Amino acid sequence: MFQQLQQWAVQIETFLDYDRSVSDVGGFEMALRTILIYLFSLFLVRIGSKRFLNQASAFDVIIGIMLGSVMSRAINSSAPLFPTLGAGLVLIGLHALLVRLAYRSGWFGPLVKGNPVLLIKDGQLQMEGLRETGVARNDLDQALRLQGRTTDPSDIKLAYLERNGQISMVSQDSGPRVLEVKVEDGVQTVRIRLE
Repeated sequence: MFQQLQQWAVQIETFLDYDRSVSDVGGFEMALRTILIYLFSLFLVRIGSKRFLNQASAFDVIIGIMLGSVMSRAINSSAPLFPTLGAGLVLIGLHALLVRLAYRSGWFGPLVKGNPVLLIKDGQLQMEGLRETGVARNDLDQALRLQGRTTDPSDIKLAYLERNGQISMVSQDSGPRVLEVKVEDGVQTVRIRLE
C-alpha cells in the first residue's frame, strides 16, 4: 500500500514536471501546479479555524503569510510537491492547536494575541496607553470620525486599541432618551423612554 502511494506520488510529480526547474516548465504544467496548490490551499483553509479567515490578530495574519509562502514553493518547484503540501497541513494543524490552547488557557491567549490597551477613559486621553501603542492623536481622531460618533474624545467613556488592531469605543452615557410618537394626528402622543 505504502509503495503504491509512493509510486503514485512520483507519477504526479513527473506529470507536473517537478523534476525540472521552473524556467524549463511550460505554461500548461505551471497552470496545473497552480490549480493543484490552489485547491489544496482552499482545503487547508476550510479545515482550519474560522479565525484564520477573519485574521483577527497578528497571530492569524502570520499563519496566512506563512501558508502562502510555503504553498508558493510548490508552484515554482523550489520545493518538492508532497513535502510542501505536508508542511501546509502541519501549519494549519499547529494554528488550530494554538487557537484551542489560547481559548482554554488564561495565560497563553494574551501571550500570543496580546491584550487590549485603554486609550480613553471617561473622556480623558490615557497618554500611557497612547504612548505604549504608538497611536498618535491624529490616528485617534480618525478612528472617532470613522466610527461616526464624534470628533471630541470627551464624548467617549472608554476607547481601547483591541488585540486585532482596531479601536473600539463606548460613548458617554447621556441619560435616557425620550421619543415622542404621534399615534394619530391631533389626538394622542406616546412618550417612549429609552435607557
